[in-house]
Amino acid sequence: MTERIAPGRGALDGVRVLDLSRVLAGPFCSMMLADLGADVAKVEEPGTGDETRQWGPPFFAPGLSAYFVSVNRNKRSVALDLKDPADRAHVLELAAKADVLIENFSPGTAERLGVGYDRIRTLNPRIIYCSITGFGPDGPYRDRPGYDLVVSAVGGLMGITGEPDGPPVKVGVAITDVCTGLSAHGAICAALYARERNGVGQRIDLSLLETQVSALVNVAASYLASGVEPRRWGTGHATIVPYQGFESADKPLIVAVGNDRMWRRFGEAIGRPDLASDPRFATNPLRVEHREACVAEIQAVLRTRSREEWVRILNDAGVPSGPINTMGEVFADPQVLHRQMLIEVEAPGGERYKTVGLPVKYSGSPASIRRPAPRLGEHTAEVLAEWSRA
Repeated sequence: MTERIAPGRGALDGVRVLDLSRVLAGPFCSMMLADLGADVAKVEEPGTGDETRQWGPPFFAPGLSAYFVSVNRNKRSVALDLKDPADRAHVLELAAKADVLIENFSPGTAERLGVGYDRIRTLNPRIIYCSITGFGPDGPYRDRPGYDLVVSAVGGLMGITGEPDGPPVKVGVAITDVCTGLSAHGAICAALYARERNGVGQRIDLSLLETQVSALVNVAASYLASGVEPRRWGTGHATIVPYQGFESADKPLIVAVGNDRMWRRFGEAIGRPDLASDPRFATNPLRVEHREACVAEIQAVLRTRSREEWVRILNDAGVPSGPINTMGEVFADPQVLHRQMLIEVEAPGGERYKTVGLPVKYSGSPASIRRPAPRLGEHTAEVLAEWSRA
């Protein structure tokens, strides 16, 4: 699908966001707000900008790495140096007109630069001021630098990720940053709603660590209930069998048998109805107890046909299954394409590039892609002039 970049009236149309964040969690949050129609002004250091501009290859253009482009569409870039008094005055002028300010400086830095919450709220009592840190603004880890890789280790995610007989591994994307950006996006929208009722803004404080610990969900609950340290399961599941990846005759696939009725259907579908009557495998707790034997029986059968055949057979039988796709397979998948999750964008200058589509569809106030990721400082004069007239 080719989509021209054009104005849209999303759910946050008219909301001004002053984005002082960089790298991933903050920019991912502000991009979601921008997709929903907010006017996002991304403040970057002159000359260098957000460091992810240089996180490549690949690059779309000099200073526009694929990494930077992935989280900075629909924004305008304003090049201002917060250490320069004249530039800082411009930032304060923008903050006075903003609805939302997002920053992810290390604790105390915003205050030292003169753009801390107490200063900003004196200029703009309605401001929603969102601070994202690695470990929180206080506590013994306050001053530690917070990178996704480090926090995913400290917060427990890495310790439960990997093959059972292998070392801990990182998730393939910076998922702690992404989850923090999602949390910040929801928190900002909630704070904007609260402001509609009481007329005043507030500060939002969230960290990568707290987001990561909360995202442990059932694994954390199981440990807190039992005191037993969870192990790594690879693609498997601690309490459901079979619920993991298998090899077919050609490519890997996932099989997710969520209950005993489905287990019986699964046995019929793969030509092994005897598995359901096997006293070792009759119920899920028994299958968990006899995991190795159960998985071995299934694996022997699934190696006899291609992945495409098994995915069709199992889904026809009502058994959740799917391919373990490569990136190329993801962006050729008919459902991904049907749901417009791959878009070729035509920018105002006529150039085209492919980008990931919008994951949430709205019937009345649709999200939209209105502009490509900006070049450094591209909109400085434009934003300063527009916001000063507001």
